[in-house]
Amino acid sequence: MSPTAIGLIGIAALFILIFLRIPVGFVMAAVGFLGFGCIVSFDASMNMIAKDLFSVFGSYNLTVIPLFVLMGQLAYHSGISKRLFNAAYKFIGHWPGGLAIATVGACAAFAAICGSTNATAATMGAAALPEMKRYNYKPELATGVVAAGGGLGILIPPSVIFIVYGILTEQSIGKLFMAGLLPGLILALLFVLAIVIWTHMRPELGPKGPKAPLREKLASLSGLIETLLLFLLIMGGLFWGFFTPTEAGAIGAFGTLLLALAGRNLTMKGFVASLSETTRISCMILVIVAGATIFGHFLAVSRIPFDIARGVSEIQLPRYAVMLIIIMVYLVGGCVIDALALIMLTIPIFYPVVLFLGYDPIWFGVIIVLVTQIGVITPPVGINVYVVSGVARDVPLHIIFKGVLPFLAALIIGTLLLIPFPQIALFLPGLMR
Repeated sequence: MSPTAIGLIGIAALFILIFLRIPVGFVMAAVGFLGFGCIVSFDASMNMIAKDLFSVFGSYNLTVIPLFVLMGQLAYHSGISKRLFNAAYKFIGHWPGGLAIATVGACAAFAAICGSTNATAATMGAAALPEMKRYNYKPELATGVVAAGGGLGILIPPSVIFIVYGILTEQSIGKLFMAGLLPGLILALLFVLAIVIWTHMRPELGPKGPKAPLREKLASLSGLIETLLLFLLIMGGLFWGFFTPTEAGAIGAFGTLLLALAGRNLTMKGFVASLSETTRISCMILVIVAGATIFGHFLAVSRIPFDIARGVSEIQLPRYAVMLIIIMVYLVGGCVIDALALIMLTIPIFYPVVLFLGYDPIWFGVIIVLVTQIGVITPPVGINVYVVSGVARDVPLHIIFKGVLPFLAALIIGTLLLIPFPQIALFLPGLMR
């Protein structure tokens, strides 16, 4: 049997096992180990898996993942998210759909110190949904904006997916962070525009709240200071080259802890919970990275990525057409596979094709993060929809999926903007030292 045939059998087995709900990291490792052994030898496969596991779990570069995860957990358990929402609510809660717009703003700000779509959706859901329910917001708008706004956590830096993409493709994590900033802000504005149009067409979706007096507005600004300090510290240091992404993660986590302690906002129970969640999430991500590394070596010896790249070169299609096909694969795949797992599975296949076509790898990283962000709110997986469903247990699942449709349109528009205008993503990385 040829290496390519073994590779195709391995890919088919991988998807079957994933649909059987076996953890993705273990599936990729097992299929990669067996496939590599069939093509080369099982002695070589044993040697390969030992080296890959050691290189992943002993990697200094990967320490950036638990550091940024810890930063997000400390921010959550110290109540930063609630203070962000309160500040946004005081200023624009009296607008039609104002609470939903405030939720987008708070999601964008919290994403800047969290880096996780699920954590952002769960955190802002707990803070925003009770308030929107109290002011008679319709469930489809309330839950839809939380599910979609939570997706900003994988685009606005720091983002765990950008970190993993940078490590897999050997691209600068700092440049990837900068590349996600402008698209993330544009996407947040598109979400706001979607809310304005939707509530203009159906005012009953988001009734006006009471107008806060100026004194309360000014007092609420204190909730923004800590987030602004952390964001400027991390992104400013990366932009000017004062420290590496790993050092930025350590400084961000330590800075969040200092702010929480200084404000007496973090209890011992919250601190222990932060450490526990950081350990659980980091282990999950590192196992997926290790499994993807093993599976990537199997794909390399199967020659499938190179066969695809050669096939693309032989098919006389415009480069934009090929990129649209790749985007469609991510759109469909994002509906059934978790965003991180999807990127792990597909980068070894599509990255050589993207380089062959002459696309910028930093720009491509932003594109696939945007496209997989669509996947976190589309059926049948739509992981953010299920996260919000867990918070709003009284809202049927189909209502939440209905509520994300306007934001899904905004995501598609945001993605399409980046194709003819790549400088939206590449402008800030080009200024970095």
